[in-house]
Amino acid sequence: MSVVGAFSLVLHTHLPYVISHGKWPHGMDWLNEAAAETYIPLLRVFDQLTREGISPKVTLGLTPVICEQMADSVFKEEFISYLTLKAEAAKIDVASFQKTSADTDAETNLHMRRLAEDWESYYTELIRDFTETYHQDLVGAFRRLQDDGHIEIITCAATHGYLPLLYEDSSIDAQLRTAVESHKRHFGRAPQGIWLPECAYRPFREWSSPLGGDVSRMRRGLEEFLDRHNLRYFYVDSHLIEGGKALGVYMERFEALKKYWMDFSKGYTEVNEEFKRSPYQTYLVRSRGNFLGRVYAYVRDPRTGLQVWSGEHGYPGDGQYLDFHKKRWPGGHRYWRVTSAKVGLGEKQLYHPEKARERILENAGHFKEIVRQILVHEGTDAEGLPVIAAPFDTELFGHWWFEGPRWIYHMLKWVNEDPNLALMTGSEYLDQVTTHRVVSLPEGSWGEGGFHHIWFNPDTTWTWELIYPAERKMREAARQWGHHKDPRVKEAMKQLAVELLLLQSSDWQFLISTVSARDYAETRVVEHNHDFNLIHEILLKLTSGQEPDGQAWSQYQSIRQRDTLFPDADPNWWRGENLFSDPD
Repeated sequence: MSVVGAFSLVLHTHLPYVISHGKWPHGMDWLNEAAAETYIPLLRVFDQLTREGISPKVTLGLTPVICEQMADSVFKEEFISYLTLKAEAAKIDVASFQKTSADTDAETNLHMRRLAEDWESYYTELIRDFTETYHQDLVGAFRRLQDDGHIEIITCAATHGYLPLLYEDSSIDAQLRTAVESHKRHFGRAPQGIWLPECAYRPFREWSSPLGGDVSRMRRGLEEFLDRHNLRYFYVDSHLIEGGKALGVYMERFEALKKYWMDFSKGYTEVNEEFKRSPYQTYLVRSRGNFLGRVYAYVRDPRTGLQVWSGEHGYPGDGQYLDFHKKRWPGGHRYWRVTSAKVGLGEKQLYHPEKARERILENAGHFKEIVRQILVHEGTDAEGLPVIAAPFDTELFGHWWFEGPRWIYHMLKWVNEDPNLALMTGSEYLDQVTTHRVVSLPEGSWGEGGFHHIWFNPDTTWTWELIYPAERKMREAARQWGHHKDPRVKEAMKQLAVELLLLQSSDWQFLISTVSARDYAETRVVEHNHDFNLIHEILLKLTSGQEPDGQAWSQYQSIRQRDTLFPDADPNWWRGENLFSDPD
């Protein structure tokens, strides 16, 4: 039988910079949890597949900020301590469950003791794999898989800055250039693809600040910035191709977002059906007639996405899977299953791993068949070989959905074994399939409503009131002091750039809007804005022949020791002069 289509699993791996910025409940333990529950389990899955002669062909997005953190010695030390504490907590649970009393259900106690023993083994094996199998180098482990041709690693904006809303073109360009240079340092090659933060895109159009108070100007489409850095492709949500409104991938997970959607959707009108296009192919993106670059857009497939993302219809909501929310304190281990989305934490029933494994097999087989049916029956409108691009947040698999990595293993294995289907990475598909279909995409994202309101709304406007002046200050500082000979100025300029990048992270607006870690996000915005301005004041003094006061200089040194990412960032990237050789 001949191949009827390609399947491309795309995983977007990202967390904000948390090293030396808190630990629990918000901060370093986010990274520890993700590495323990998602990153190492995925490495195990990829390695198992390759040992079995199956190349997973996953397109893996590793954001520059997550790579910087995984490569940091602070993370490596903290992670081993975290795993050790989790293993010890499980051991304490084992001892606790061994103590039976007259009012204790002996069978239940025995089952929970076995689960606790599983947790102890889980974290003990993680320590072994991290130290012995992967030699404390997770970035290197992913690089090896790419070097062997089994996965493709793509990049993202340096700190996940929300590109369509950044004020200065130099800020967009610097987010991308920092990303490319960081990627080359970690993986020994330039990236070919990119995950635009939040799949947010802006075409060539007249633009003015959403804060108001400035004169509108024509701004280039993001595809022109990508082409400038030799990035061949990116991903968009299906509504940007089809013309319909987006419900957003986060709606099911964050109740607070519904209020923003309700406010935004008032007066929203549907686009005529005749403009719908197939989501099962790539498109050349051009929002300006005289732009001749070759940048392609992949389209997120809504049907396969629903099977995983949806809280109501998705696999992670299956009653047999491990429940994310109910934990036994103080160790924080989980012993209960989802049971039902309609029951409270007090009604959750005990987790049975063997029943969960049965559901993994059923769900993986079901998903593979959906992929085949879509390509056979709905891929016929595509130009050339149809492709399903299935992008997800990596942390969904393992962290939110504990069984997710094993589901990926079986799903990829069965897609590979189906003679109708081919696994392909983003670049492999473009190398094999030529498209001549050109689109001008509308502005939007994969957030609720398909636009920017999660990141720009009444609760987050104040963050942009800090970001925009900082962007302008950075541009002017780069033009005035970018080639300054004083080594202290050079060092301060680099740290100024780092603080701006951290201030621009889209995570802060997202966490504020979802109310999932609002206080932490607001604190981080205020902190990085303060530190940026403190460094800027030091630069003003140094460049005018004055010495900064001792307290400010001491604070600056602490900032340098705390935020050590992107050592190769060049402040001159923020000059914003002659970014493009062709005239507007």
